[in-house]
Amino acid sequence: MKPINIAVLGSTRGTDLQAIIDAKIPVKIIISNKKDAFILERAEKAGIPALFISQKDKSREEFDEEVMKVLEENNIDLVLLIGYMRFLSKPFVDKYENKIMNVHPSLLPKFAGGMDANVHQEVLDAGEKETGATIHFVDEGADTGPIVLQEKVAIADGETVDSLKEKVQKLEGEMFIKAIDLFADGKIEVKDNKVIIKE
Repeated sequence: MKPINIAVLGSTRGTDLQAIIDAKIPVKIIISNKKDAFILERAEKAGIPALFISQKDKSREEFDEEVMKVLEENNIDLVLLIGYMRFLSKPFVDKYENKIMNVHPSLLPKFAGGMDANVHQEVLDAGEKETGATIHFVDEGADTGPIVLQEKVAIADGETVDSLKEKVQKLEGEMFIKAIDLFADGKIEVKDNKVIIKE
C-alpha cells in the first residue's frame, strides 16, 4: 500500500477505527465534534493526534471550514467518516470529491439515512434474511454516494440488534482496510457515479 495521509472524523466510539489501528495503517489526525467522544480517547491511546472542534453557534459551512483548514494543514488525501453524526456541506463535499468514505451498516440503497442501532432494528423489523455493510464515497445526500464495497452477512433466527451489530461491525473494519488499500494503490475510479475497481 502506498503511503497516504488519512484523517478520521467521528462523533462516537470509533469502533471501526480500532481495526485500522490494529492493521497498522497510519492515521494522520482524528477530529471530533463531540468533546467526550470515545474516539478521541481511542486516538490518544494509539498516539494519534486528535482534535475536538466545537460546533456550538456555527453554521454547517463555518464548522466544515474549520475542519477543512485542519485537513489542508495535514495534506490529507483521504477522509474517513466513522460514526460521524453530521451531514457535510457542499463546499466540503466538492473539495474532497471521491476522497471521503463513509461506512453504513446495511446493504445500500436499502435502509439508507438511519444511524447505527436504528438501522439494524429496521432490518430485523423488515424480516430480511441477510444484511451487511457498505463503504461509499460521500456526496450531499444521505448515504447516496458511489458504492465502493459491499459485504453480506446472514441473519440468524433469534438475531437481536446487538448480535447483528457485532456481526456487521466486524465486517466494517475489514472493509475499511480493503477500501484504504484500493484507494492508496489508485485502483478506484468513479465513472457516472459508479465505482470501478481496477485490476
